[in-house]
Amino acid sequence: MKTLKNMEAIFTVAVAIACGASYVSVMQPSAAKATDVAQASAIPVVVVSARRLTEQEKKISLIEERQALLGNATASTL
Repeated sequence: MKTLKNMEAIFTVAVAIACGASYVSVMQPSAAKATDVAQASAIPVVVVSARRLTEQEKKISLIEERQALLGNATASTL
């Protein structure tokens, strides 16, 4: 029974320390947050200037891709 009381006291102290530490860490300004904001504005932008494939071109491309995959699969089994 005395062990349970000690564990309860240890738990209570640990929770109090954790709450205090989280409160203190939230109140302090962080230099890391300022650098994160600066890095977020430097996001690289990708511009694609290619034209879209027509429906027929898409089908032809898929057929060619499947044939290439099947050709590679049979060649690797030999």
